[in-house]
Amino acid sequence: MEGELWKGLYRIVTEVGKNYRSPWVQFGNSLIVLVFLWAVLHDRPVSWACRKENWPAGQRPLALPSPATMSRRLRRLRVLTLLVAVENALRAQLPQRWVKSLDAKPLVVGGFSKDRDAARGWATSGKARGYKLFAVCDGQQALDAWTLGPMNQSEATTAVDLIARVPAGGYLLGDSLYDSQPLHAAAHARGWQLLAPRKKPHLGVGRRAQSPPRLRALELLDKPFGRALYRGRTGIERYFGHRGNFGGGLAPLPNWVRRPHRVALWVQGKILIKAVRLRQGARLAA
Repeated sequence: MEGELWKGLYRIVTEVGKNYRSPWVQFGNSLIVLVFLWAVLHDRPVSWACRKENWPAGQRPLALPSPATMSRRLRRLRVLTLLVAVENALRAQLPQRWVKSLDAKPLVVGGFSKDRDAARGWATSGKARGYKLFAVCDGQQALDAWTLGPMNQSEATTAVDLIARVPAGGYLLGDSLYDSQPLHAAAHARGWQLLAPRKKPHLGVGRRAQSPPRLRALELLDKPFGRALYRGRTGIERYFGHRGNFGGGLAPLPNWVRRPHRVALWVQGKILIKAVRLRQGARLAA
């Protein structure tokens, strides 16, 4: 399966990379991205992928960049733009659905890590240090938008910016952390109906004036249609759960992935790998 994943990554990067060439460089942008993805796919540091003995003879490039070159080029706008273009091309090959989910995945670092950007906040089983991956996910696990933030960043506040990047129209499903008046208003303005259970259901809707989108959400969640719709939120939980269940998946952050720019690159690499898996699965099911 790993071989098939690599073939899929290689095809999409080389195809999209034709539009992102840079003159006067020894190593093309596509090659930089492919070497980076080879490391991410095998859960190894980028320096590992720069050694020819770590590539099969039939897949190894004729020349490999040095770790210093990789570090420098992975910060260049042209390479970063290529990564985004590959992600967008993969998303375009998967169907769009009218029900999407909001969630966040903790990315924990060790308690003794010297990463000064790793904040302390709530993770799955209590307080921890690290980052969070905030995402809007399609019902069939395709990722529509994502961003990275510190562990103590608010899910509801971050979601306001995320939904502005998602094609409008349909239902957004979130847990009680997303039951926020500003988020209900922002979702409605973008053509979405947010469904999120009340944070304190035993207190009713509260004494303050409630926005029509929030009242509509509470009304829907009390009806069979709304409750059935909300059960579809398990799609994003499966997405995050499956991310660590295969080779190359998003397991806990390794100790060489620290500071926001490295964490964001690592997460994006894992997102590309998952997207290729979804595309291959969709083709097999067709």
